[in-house]
Amino acid sequence: MKYPKEYLDEIKTRLKVSNVVSKTVNLKKRGKEFVGLSPFKTEKTPSFTVNDEKGFFHCFSTSEHGNIFDFVMKTQNLKFGESVKILANLAGMRPYTFSKQDLIREKEWKNYSQFYSKYVEFYHMELLKNESSNLAKEYLKKRNLSKKEVEKFKIGYVNKDSKFYEKFKKDFDEKTLIETGLFYLDEKKRVCVERFRERIIFPINSISGQPIGLGGRIIQNKNYLAKYINSPETSFFKKGSNLYNLDIARTFSNKIDNVYLVEGYMDVVGMSKNGIENVVANLGTSLTDKQIIILNQFFHDVVICFDGDESGYKAALRAAESAIKELQPEKNISFLFLPDNEDPDSFVNNNGREYFIDFSSKNKISIHQFIFEHYFGKTDKNPSSMATLEKKLREVANSIKDNYIKKYVLEFYLEKISSLTPHTNTNTNKKYFIKKTIKSLKSTQKYFNESKSLSQIEIKEFSLLYLIINNLEIFQENVHLIEKIKLFTKENKLVFNTLISKLKEGVKFSISDISIDKQLIDRIIKFASIKHILNNYKEDNEKIFDLLQEIERDLKNYELELRIEELESKFAKDFNENTFNEIKELKKLQKIN
Repeated sequence: MKYPKEYLDEIKTRLKVSNVVSKTVNLKKRGKEFVGLSPFKTEKTPSFTVNDEKGFFHCFSTSEHGNIFDFVMKTQNLKFGESVKILANLAGMRPYTFSKQDLIREKEWKNYSQFYSKYVEFYHMELLKNESSNLAKEYLKKRNLSKKEVEKFKIGYVNKDSKFYEKFKKDFDEKTLIETGLFYLDEKKRVCVERFRERIIFPINSISGQPIGLGGRIIQNKNYLAKYINSPETSFFKKGSNLYNLDIARTFSNKIDNVYLVEGYMDVVGMSKNGIENVVANLGTSLTDKQIIILNQFFHDVVICFDGDESGYKAALRAAESAIKELQPEKNISFLFLPDNEDPDSFVNNNGREYFIDFSSKNKISIHQFIFEHYFGKTDKNPSSMATLEKKLREVANSIKDNYIKKYVLEFYLEKISSLTPHTNTNTNKKYFIKKTIKSLKSTQKYFNESKSLSQIEIKEFSLLYLIINNLEIFQENVHLIEKIKLFTKENKLVFNTLISKLKEGVKFSISDISIDKQLIDRIIKFASIKHILNNYKEDNEKIFDLLQEIERDLKNYELELRIEELESKFAKDFNENTFNEIKELKKLQKIN
């Protein structure tokens, strides 16, 4: 028996190839792809690649190739059906058993999805073409939305006197109409009534892009009606398991590591209009564990950005206490608080994409720091309230599922509390020691945060430049040893070329004589990993040349890696034998180096 195509497609949609493969193979990011040692044979040099964008793995040493189902079958020696069960479980989907209930559910899903598709398309066209929708068009125009955004998000409008029910009642029975949640039965008149009448509607899609629910906004001032409503939950639509715009945002996860989680549909549409596509919204309910788990499958950093008012802050706190449970190694959850009376839509519209991204990078706060600051702000600084604070923070830390993260978050909280409640010993020297230690820790943390943004190749280049700067006389006599070395980052190349030109002049000089931005020199001195080694070998020319050779070898290997990456991407498209042979030769060179 065959699995339904939609079921298999959803598994593939929910799981990145790299997420599945990384459970077996230690992968490293290289450009758009991941590389690792082949799981199909013993090897020392990585020949195994994974491409999430194209949805496949390829092993150059054995020619094994395929998708996530192929990988599980080949590495675990399983049949197709067994691999489907494993991956469905990993994707958080229910198992497909081919029972009578499954077949009934499949038939119901087809009716449900067909109905939703017709409904969304009908009211989308009503908004675009029906003159009775002019009020909705004016509202969207005031919100700075063009036809382009309306079409992209399939936004629609349900007129008061809609004819949809009359038009499609022959195609779908009353039971199906009620089960979709888009109609309710008027018991007195015995007619189906539109739930979203006189509302702009935003289709909520499944992760694979199929409409499964709706959000609706009233556009007239009717205080007795809720501003926003969502479809009621159905067999195929669970608010806590879905996110608005996830089907589009996930496609950017191969290029962008972070995703913005906002509160409203208009926030998503407004941010997308301004070029921020990696954005989703929860569906009018508190953030759930399931929603965080889904986002963690695609993104490394979830940035929760709610409205800059009191209700937005309260929603953020609820979200923090729920989401922190799902913290994982190499995954981040942070919060971004906007200025008062701003929401993501208005803030991006007023300030633009670049300003928002810069504001985000400078102002977001980690989830555990946010929780600490909130509860610390509620203390009276007396022993009783500090004890309550510690108790609450221990509860928060202990709610985290991953034991490693739990350990370090708890340590973070206890260190914070410790720094706020110093020992009663009033010895002056001890006080000074505690303050000095805290300052030192802050300084170390600052250095660590700055160095995290640097690539390995930048640090290696810093070492080369540091070596030259501190041995100008030696390299002026031996400029031929360094002049053909290739650097890769723009600013470092600028410094290197300036140094080479000056060395070739043959005139003795110091670094202060060169017209290079002092900040660049300070940066080199600060982050050159070689400086601690070099301090032990001053005036040891032999050791200096050994260090030079080591750095040059690393830079050449990096150049080889870039070329191999380029050829592997080419081979993934054309499977040309010449390309494959060139890759093998370059990998041999890597071994020699």
